[in-house]
Amino acid sequence: MKKMTSGRLSKRLSKAVFALIVCALCCVFLAPFAVMVSTSFKTNSDAFTIPVKLLPRKFVFENYQVAQSVIPYWSYMKNTVFITVLSVIGEVLVTPMVAYSLAKIKWKGSQVISVLLMGVMMIPYTVTMIPLYRLYSALHLTNTYVPLILPAFFGKPFYIIITRQFFNGLPNSLMEAARIDGANEFQRYSRIALPLCKPILTTVAIYAFIDAWSDYLAPMIYINKQQMLTLSLGLQQYMNEYTVRWTELMAAATMFVLPVVVFFIIFQRNFVQGIATSGLKA
Repeated sequence: MKKMTSGRLSKRLSKAVFALIVCALCCVFLAPFAVMVSTSFKTNSDAFTIPVKLLPRKFVFENYQVAQSVIPYWSYMKNTVFITVLSVIGEVLVTPMVAYSLAKIKWKGSQVISVLLMGVMMIPYTVTMIPLYRLYSALHLTNTYVPLILPAFFGKPFYIIITRQFFNGLPNSLMEAARIDGANEFQRYSRIALPLCKPILTTVAIYAFIDAWSDYLAPMIYINKQQMLTLSLGLQQYMNEYTVRWTELMAAATMFVLPVVVFFIIFQRNFVQGIATSGLKA
């Protein structure tokens, strides 16, 4: 009895310690977001009054109105949504097809392609951005959204690899049974494999959404026209040579981050499930 009691106490203690660690980490990661939201409701003087307080001394909602009037916020929002939606569609369409072919179809060179995908992941974007810019410039595609959207329709190596791992975890007996019943390769993919990969596709969609929504470097390289800017570039307009309108900038940043938070909350269950099952089998 004493051993059982001590075992239960140790388990409860370990769970309590784990919960405290998780809570501490959550506070660390949520603190910048809380400061951003709080500052968006402060006056400029309140934001820099010492001692600094997390909650505003007086709530000011005009910052959000000013944030939308200083820059063409909704025009930039429309541009960002357009790029993001097409990027997510491209990744969700192409990634499972490539991953399925590497995981479930035996063809010469599939292993080589898998190794190359791992190698491509290690190449930083800064190495390829100049050659890519020269390529798109030669094709007269700069100042268009093509360089921002087209790569999504070829698949990103990281998304392909985690999706391939998910397909590797699916039993081959399912595919063999479908083959015996007369299903061709596309039917096995579309009717068996694709419906089962909803969790990992949700994971890919969330990653693609965040990448496209918050991308700053690529739009800065390819887009020069004012009316074509994205929100990530538009926020830079709150910065000037002499002063920074911090409260309005925080209001604009809060509106910029909010869609990502909402998107993640809606699909969080499938996202966690996809991450958990993408590495079942190497």
